[in-house]
Amino acid sequence: MMETKVEIDNSSGFCFGVVTAIRKAEEALDSTGSLYCLGDIVHNSDEVERLRSRGLITITHEQMASLRNVKVLLRAHGEPPSTYELARRNNIEIIDATCPVVLQLQKRIKSAYSATEPRPQIVIYGKNGHAEVNGLVGQTDGDAIVVEDAAGLDKVDFTRDIALYSQTTKSLEGFTRSIDLISKRKSPAAHFERFDTICRQVANRVSHLREFASAHNVVLFVAGHKSSNGKILYNECKAVNEATYLVANENEIDPSWLYGAGSIGVCGATSTPRWLMENVKNRAIKITSAQ
Repeated sequence: MMETKVEIDNSSGFCFGVVTAIRKAEEALDSTGSLYCLGDIVHNSDEVERLRSRGLITITHEQMASLRNVKVLLRAHGEPPSTYELARRNNIEIIDATCPVVLQLQKRIKSAYSATEPRPQIVIYGKNGHAEVNGLVGQTDGDAIVVEDAAGLDKVDFTRDIALYSQTTKSLEGFTRSIDLISKRKSPAAHFERFDTICRQVANRVSHLREFASAHNVVLFVAGHKSSNGKILYNECKAVNEATYLVANENEIDPSWLYGAGSIGVCGATSTPRWLMENVKNRAIKITSAQ
């Protein structure tokens, strides 16, 4: 009986923004033994639990408001200005792990919003309520319009100037579609500027992942249930290989998926740690060896 090949995609896993945030958290934990983090440091419950066991305490904005004289880590997604103001009021030391790509986008949006009148409508192609998007909207005192799909564009006044930005982890295809729809609907007198602010480290994974998924009989895509990037990349794999399965960890693998598979590919989201993909690979090897 031929042995099943199980391969991890070496391009999958943490993006550099998440790597930096976790490194900063671990450095602080090494020196103090405990640290507060505003929101899940990464959208992966297994990694969050690993860091919790080391002393990382995840808090909400409401909980942060009651803290004084402590250290709080801001994760890669970024935060609105109101969070920094709260920290100043409560004498909270911020360990800022905002991704440089997100930070640059925040500055661009703030600059556009602070422009002299008439300022353009700030439109953000992104997911409503996502931590990064909340931080971006905060640069505009809450005035930015968040658009998830074609229906969301109904909130835009097409007679006024428009400046379109994108959440850094959204798909290039969706952003391009938004550009086309706005271009068709805007009035001739309205000025339309668009800024491609999608992180290329994330965007360039799509074509690679499609190739990787096509090269295997079965694909195990590893991502946390809260990861929006995970859902996007999983769907890209699924589009080229129907035998693609989304799992949060090795315990979610159904052995029947792997039956008769000559090759199995293991890949993941920008929020998926390498150790978790290794666990999934080892579990897949164990299952196929017993079949």
